[in-house]
Amino acid sequence: MRFSNILFAGCLSLFSLPGLAETVSNLYQVREPVSGQSPDERNRATQAALETLVLRLTGDAKAAQGSALAELRKDPQQVISQYGYEAGPPETLLVDFDPATTDRALRQAGLPIWGSNRPSILGWWLNDSVEGSNLVGDGQGSAEPLRRAAQHRGLPLRLPLADLSEQSMGTAQALESKDAAALKEASERYGADAILAVHAKEDAGQWQGKWQLWLGDQREQGTATAADSRALADAVLLAVSQRLAPRFVARPGASSGVVLQVQGMTLERYAEMLRLLEPFGGRLKAVEGDRLDFEVAGNPEQVRAQLALGKLQEIPAAEAAAAQTAPVQVPVDAAAQPSAPVAAPAPTIVPAAAPQLYFRW
Repeated sequence: MRFSNILFAGCLSLFSLPGLAETVSNLYQVREPVSGQSPDERNRATQAALETLVLRLTGDAKAAQGSALAELRKDPQQVISQYGYEAGPPETLLVDFDPATTDRALRQAGLPIWGSNRPSILGWWLNDSVEGSNLVGDGQGSAEPLRRAAQHRGLPLRLPLADLSEQSMGTAQALESKDAAALKEASERYGADAILAVHAKEDAGQWQGKWQLWLGDQREQGTATAADSRALADAVLLAVSQRLAPRFVARPGASSGVVLQVQGMTLERYAEMLRLLEPFGGRLKAVEGDRLDFEVAGNPEQVRAQLALGKLQEIPAAEAAAAQTAPVQVPVDAAAQPSAPVAAPAPTIVPAAAPQLYFRW
């Protein structure tokens, strides 16, 4: 059965299908340290949790303080579903925000939203302290602050095993080098979308960190300083989040837009495509066989970066046009006379004001 004939029937089960890249769990759940459970302290922590969530969803450090969210800041309870406390140290207020209500409030404020489908990051993290050097590996106690920071900033962080075969990566020289060839080779076994290299060093009672991030062929870098290693982990991952967000989100009602055609679609892939296009408000325009046309907000580079997470392959417009006009074999009765292939009726690719991109699975 052709995909276009089963699309409607399958829509009811789309959201139970697996996604691409990595889905951030508990994206709308925020933990904030508290000094007690008084109403004033709870209100302070609730405000801080709202600011953390807005930054996590938009990548914009100024968004939470903007005038468009003034009413929400006065009453964060309108987007909170529940809250509770976790014993310390430190004692923590755990706030669960309602995703639908929160998203609606942000969109009404004209803010972009980075969905839960985000690039997975493999973190090579070297701690240099008075106690010695340590390449943080999955399962080590030193991994917990990194996982906490990643959850706080809404990033799907993975860590290497840091076994004997990977100790050559645990040097300042390896992690500060601009040549990522060796690091990328060591990272292949983990299948992450991005690679983060961090050299964190304790100096005169403070922690300083140099970091580099590779996503595809693009490289970002920065530095951070904090009072302790936990705060440094949070500062680095906050910076990484703010560098990544602009690549994957578009403002509601953005004047720029892209017409996107995807070939090789199946029902399961359609569910995955909806998740990939979530930050851009993708709208399905047309279905023809296994080809789908979408209208999406954002610029071509944002769309390319997002679809790269799904391992889709961009194809030239001419190749897409040729695929549209290729003959389709029509099944016939075995006893009937064979007939010539029938060309599939498909829309012709025509120039449009909006940029057009063509991809296939």
